[in-house]
Amino acid sequence: MEKKTARLTLLIDPQKKQAFEQLCALQDLTPSQVVRQLIRDYLHKHGVEYETQMTQDGNNTSG
Repeated sequence: MEKKTARLTLLIDPQKKQAFEQLCALQDLTPSQVVRQLIRDYLHKHGVEYETQMTQDGNNTSG
């Protein structure tokens, strides 16, 4: 996980939010984990490169 984080606020209708949270729970994932993966996939799909941070153990957090 990234060392530093920034907040992203978005608006979504309550029914979609509930369905999303239920699906995440069924998959043993948090909504934040899923959204972060969606963003990584979207950036990769569009060829956008970004600088990554290193964790304390020296592992790259990109991807």
